[in-house]
Amino acid sequence: MRVPLSWLREYVDVPAGATPEDVLAALVSVGFEEEDVFGFDLQGPIVVGEVLSFEAEPQSNGKTIRWCQVDVGEANGGVRGIVCGAGNFFPGDKVVVTLPGAVLPGPFPIAARKTYGHVSDGMIASARELGLGDEHNGILRLIELGIDAPAGTDAIALLGLDDVAVDINVTPDRGYALSIRGVAREYSHATGAAFRDPGLRDADEIAHPTSGFSVAVDDAAPIRGRVGASEFAVRIVRDVDPTKPTPAWMIARLTLAGIRSLGILIDITNYVMIELGQPIHGYDLDLLRGGITVRRATAGEKLETLDGKVRTLHTEDLLITDESGPIGLAGVMGGGTTEMTDATRNVLIEAATFDTVSIARTARRHKLPSEASRRFERGVDPAIAFVAARRVADLMVEFAGGTLDTEVGGALFTPVSTVAVTLPAAFTSNLIGVDYTPEEITGALEKIGCRVEAEGGDWHVTPPTWRPDLTDKWTLAEEVARIEGYHRIPSVLPTPPSGRGLTAAQQGRRRVSNALAAAGFVETPSFAFTTDEQNDLHGSASGGHLPSVKLANPLDGQAAFLRRSLVPGLLQVAHRNLSRGFTDLALFETGVVFLPKPGVQYGTSHVPPLAVRPSAAMLAELDESIPPQHRHVAVLLTGNLVAKQPGVAAAPADLVDALDAVRTIASAAGVRIDVAQGERAALHPGRTGVLSVDGTEVGYVGEVLPAVSDAADLPGRVVVAELDLDLVLSLAGEKVVAASLSGYPAATQDVSLVVDTGVSAASVRDALVAGAGELLESVRLVDDYRGQGVAEGSKSLTFALRFRAPDRTLTAAEATEAKLAGVAAAHERVGATIRD
Repeated sequence: MRVPLSWLREYVDVPAGATPEDVLAALVSVGFEEEDVFGFDLQGPIVVGEVLSFEAEPQSNGKTIRWCQVDVGEANGGVRGIVCGAGNFFPGDKVVVTLPGAVLPGPFPIAARKTYGHVSDGMIASARELGLGDEHNGILRLIELGIDAPAGTDAIALLGLDDVAVDINVTPDRGYALSIRGVAREYSHATGAAFRDPGLRDADEIAHPTSGFSVAVDDAAPIRGRVGASEFAVRIVRDVDPTKPTPAWMIARLTLAGIRSLGILIDITNYVMIELGQPIHGYDLDLLRGGITVRRATAGEKLETLDGKVRTLHTEDLLITDESGPIGLAGVMGGGTTEMTDATRNVLIEAATFDTVSIARTARRHKLPSEASRRFERGVDPAIAFVAARRVADLMVEFAGGTLDTEVGGALFTPVSTVAVTLPAAFTSNLIGVDYTPEEITGALEKIGCRVEAEGGDWHVTPPTWRPDLTDKWTLAEEVARIEGYHRIPSVLPTPPSGRGLTAAQQGRRRVSNALAAAGFVETPSFAFTTDEQNDLHGSASGGHLPSVKLANPLDGQAAFLRRSLVPGLLQVAHRNLSRGFTDLALFETGVVFLPKPGVQYGTSHVPPLAVRPSAAMLAELDESIPPQHRHVAVLLTGNLVAKQPGVAAAPADLVDALDAVRTIASAAGVRIDVAQGERAALHPGRTGVLSVDGTEVGYVGEVLPAVSDAADLPGRVVVAELDLDLVLSLAGEKVVAASLSGYPAATQDVSLVVDTGVSAASVRDALVAGAGELLESVRLVDDYRGQGVAEGSKSLTFALRFRAPDRTLTAAEATEAKLAGVAAAHERVGATIRD
């Protein structure tokens, strides 16, 4: 919400010397967030000039310029020669002249300069150059603004260009602050400055007759039990002149508030909306057919809105209609058939109160946010509609030359009232943690407009009509804390109850991420969207087509599927970094992948209404519509793991480094991960491993195929690993028990076993471990030999075995016996024989 300070000062006593920063600080103290400060960014001298004469001079480029003699006042040098390319002014016109030394928004400094054969001693400005609008086809003639001031008058002050606006962020529950009225009240709360409510008018000024212009609500089946319209104020102003100029001060205020000038009639409705927070709509009365009826749309009904688009309406949409049909989307945007134009002579003014939820849903349904819907969906003061309608009428009489038709009023369909809330005496202090006195609590609530009545030690608090957010004792307590000052709330760390904290799965995921980061990997979260082709390539071992979840409304039409693997995202991140000169990369990501079951249709065509709690059956249906989601962890390495240094050669990342990352994950998760040779569609044959824990496959590791890395624009070797982290952690159990250390010496022996080349070293190792028994402390593969002395189709695997007993020193015979038991198990399981 942008708040021009000159406008704010009309309704609250802001000190003359207060800076925009002072005003923002006061508003921040009562719970608003400051955004920015806006001004016209002008620097004088910028003055009123009178065009005395000009000579039209055609140029060789086809353009005609005017060499003008302009009187800028004796104090500013009298008559000056100025070159101007516009042709919409005449001798005797008063214009805005920016003299040498002035600075326009941009910044655009003005200086005397030679152009078109003359020295132009200044510039005649357009509305856009001054920041007053978008008009740039001609210069700004002051007569068009109804201004006649002597030459030499300061134009900055004359046009209100010395004003400044502060911008605050208004949260959705405080819609009353989307108005000068609301912000002025809040400034008064913060500083104690006197507040003058522009919403207070004498009853006879805003009273409406029981008869007059026909207004009705036809909402026989209200949505969520709420009628679409509760108030509908109507005023008629006749014989207006829509060509009259909008006052310069009004244009300046609207511009600072972020609204461009569109003509006197529309400017007045926007002005009152910003001032009072009540959206206003004006109709060309002569284009209306009969009275107005507020009703819901019928299926298939259409409406052309003011933006020129024909919209197909929904049966929940609330409409403004006359005998011809829909003439506006209530609270969102008017229709084109009754639009006010330069031909309008009689205006019907509408100021209504509409259902907040209905307006919000309509604006989102039609993707049509507006200043009006922004206020209605947050809640508009239901007591201000008749005041706002009369305020618009008065301004149209004053500035558009109209006459107020006193025979026409409006309709009040629902009594304006608010429900009292019971506030226990001790509740506020207990909730906030500050010992407020009863006087402070009641004083704060009365300051914001509540009526407070004591009863039995408690208070019955009736909120004001402009605060629909005050619905319970908690919101009332928050208001006391806000008005009395947040600085009074102590900073005390709460004592957490025992037994709380991260779950075992959360702790495990955190350990894995911390371990990878400590090992030198950089975490790079990525979007969960990819293509169907990438899912097929990386989401399955074979590369065949598997079902993927397609988004109904994707952010990127080329990546419309939810990922089955984290690797495509890491490849994109690697490409992005390489394109920016980062060639040595060690990346990891933990995130969710989506693995739908074949033949199951995910997603739902039925979305439950927002205002109704879904039933248990509906929640179960929604749960079934969600595909299985697994949290994976993946790593990617490319480039050099060790950079080239004096005396040290570069060490490119390879499959061994990816296996080291897998071991890091295993250590952090508390599991032992086995590696066996395998195949993946996107990985190099012979350089791909399948990862398993206790026989359960949990992921893969390998080198990316050159064709795949080339398609991702990744030169050189790329190695990756991906594991189902949820599965890994579930296989780890709840705790890891550390083995006790033996003080007795170890006995070491080696064994070389010959097996078929198709037998994995991991299966031989497992057999040795199973057969050797508890005395075997560790086993490590130290050699894989294929060649002379070993039969073709076979390989020799040498393992280093270490034996130790916890209670004695082992003899060589005991160690040999355990080793041979392991060899026997290996022979039985995989056909291993001892190498001669």
